[in-house]
Amino acid sequence: QVQLVESGGGLAQPGGSLRLSCAASGFTFSSYAMSWARQVPGKGLEWVSGIYSDGSVTYYADSVKGRFTISRDNAKNTLYLQMNNLKPEDTALYFCAKALDSMGSRWYQALYEYDFWGQGTQVTVSS
Repeated sequence: QVQLVESGGGLAQPGGSLRLSCAASGFTFSSYAMSWARQVPGKGLEWVSGIYSDGSVTYYADSVKGRFTISRDNAKNTLYLQMNNLKPEDTALYFCAKALDSMGSRWYQALYEYDFWGQGTQVTVSS
C-alpha cells in the first residue's frame, strides 16, 4: 500500500535551517509529481512547493521563494524540502502529498489533485 512518511521537523531558531524528508513506498515514485503543504491550526492548507515527477520543474509559494528548496531522489524514493532562513511564520505541520500524475504544465494546488498524504511533521520556529 502507498505510504508517505515525513521526518526532519523540529524546533529551529529564526534564521535557522531544517531539512524535511518524505520517504515514499508502495508506488512508482518516479512517475508522480509531489508537493509539500503546511497547515497551522485554525487556518487553511497552504501549498508550499511542488516538483515534477522527474524533478525538472519546481514551484514555490511566494512566502517561501528564495528560502526553501524542493528536491527529490527517485533512486531513493524520497522527497526533500530544504528550509533555510526560517521565520516564525513558517511554524506549521508540514505534509508531503502524492499527485495523481506527473503534473503536466502547472502546479497542482487542489486537494482533489492528490491521492495520498503523509501524517505530517511539525516545524516550530521560535527563539
